[in-house]
Amino acid sequence: MIETTESRDVLATIERDRQRYLDELRDYLRIPSISTDPEYAGDVARCAAFLRDRMEEAGLSAEILPTAGHPLVYAERFESPQLPTVLFYGHYDVQPADPLEEWRHDPFDPTLEDGRLVARGATDDKGQSYAHVKAVEALLASRGRLPANVKFLVEGEEESGGAAIERFVREDGGERLACDCVVISDSSMYAPGQPAMVIGLRGMAYMELEVRGPERDLHSGTYGGAVANPLNALAEILASLKDPATGRVAIAGFYDDVRPLDPEERRELAQLPFDEEAYEADLGVDALPGEEGYSPLERVAVRPTCDVHGIWGGYSGPGAKTVIPARGAAKVSMRLVPDQRPERVAKLFADHVRRHTPPGVTAEVVELHRGEGVVLATEGPYVEAAMASLQEVWGAPPVRVREGGSIPVVNTFDQVLGVPVLLMGFGLPDDRLHSPNEKIDLAQFYGGIHCTVRFLDRVGELAE
Repeated sequence: MIETTESRDVLATIERDRQRYLDELRDYLRIPSISTDPEYAGDVARCAAFLRDRMEEAGLSAEILPTAGHPLVYAERFESPQLPTVLFYGHYDVQPADPLEEWRHDPFDPTLEDGRLVARGATDDKGQSYAHVKAVEALLASRGRLPANVKFLVEGEEESGGAAIERFVREDGGERLACDCVVISDSSMYAPGQPAMVIGLRGMAYMELEVRGPERDLHSGTYGGAVANPLNALAEILASLKDPATGRVAIAGFYDDVRPLDPEERRELAQLPFDEEAYEADLGVDALPGEEGYSPLERVAVRPTCDVHGIWGGYSGPGAKTVIPARGAAKVSMRLVPDQRPERVAKLFADHVRRHTPPGVTAEVVELHRGEGVVLATEGPYVEAAMASLQEVWGAPPVRVREGGSIPVVNTFDQVLGVPVLLMGFGLPDDRLHSPNEKIDLAQFYGGIHCTVRFLDRVGELAE
């Protein structure tokens, strides 16, 4: 950690309270705030209340904003109209923990392993966004005031589409959320010791497909060969989505709006350190197939995709049960690049399914949620403040990269608020987001606190 003059007065406070910060984070992670499953609605509400209480203890004015879905948590601290205002965004909801048998510990019993905290939500996004709260608390505890005005908006639906925050920002949040920049820590550094500024995200069209056949499950010996099998039909439809020879998505019109990859960005991506063999070894695979003509780094960051996330139907218990199931279903998402409109891609997907549904079955397509891709500002005083703060804490200049994931509200902030949106993540590529044994390195958590302090100090200097 590189010590600097402007943040030296806060270092002692962070060091003194670091164990309490960790204990609070563990309590936060114990709440199974799984937004996509209605059975956890009470836990999601409890998590929002927990966060509000910690924000108030930190010195912020905080409240819970009810929505048609899961609540938003809003907080603020206003110091002076002469100071810039920073809006911090995060999400307190988490992914389901399945498959539970692959976790080394209970996913909601945060466990320390060699300087790493293992739990669902550790890095996505409770650990990262909580670092913002603790940075503000440390500044107030050591100085009694902040170098900039701050606002917080933390949602409970990022992992299930973000409908509530989308409505709030577009309908009610423009004036209330007025700020000079937005800070989001819900992404990863490029590598350990190598910070990154994420300058773009892919969008999303998430679909569910159900194929129906006979009105009941049938004996496969009595009816097999005469009745269409919905699972066979489902497999046929799913297989039609991609060309196995080229790796390209085979949905008609899918690539019509894809922005060509800029040659300069392609050169920059090629210059990033990337060990393909180490990447394969870490993932436990022996090849990296994908869209023909593009490198693995290009395919995961700046090219669109189509992937199946779950398939169900029929019998999957132990032993044999010979049935032709009445129905089968799958979840499919398409990651989209800027200029691809999710509503158009969703329609193209539905049209494709209709064209490739074999006789004897019917198919129904439902769009679960969507989000647009975005490319963000790469220059300006707030970008420079973020870059300098990241470099100061981790000792290396940040690289500018596009991230393959989706944060739907980023595009909304960009459109509605019209200010720089800064994606300065503290996670690491091996944090196992959405997977069993998700973790955050404690060095990254504390580094995120320090980085946020230094960023706020630099933002405050912009008013001078």
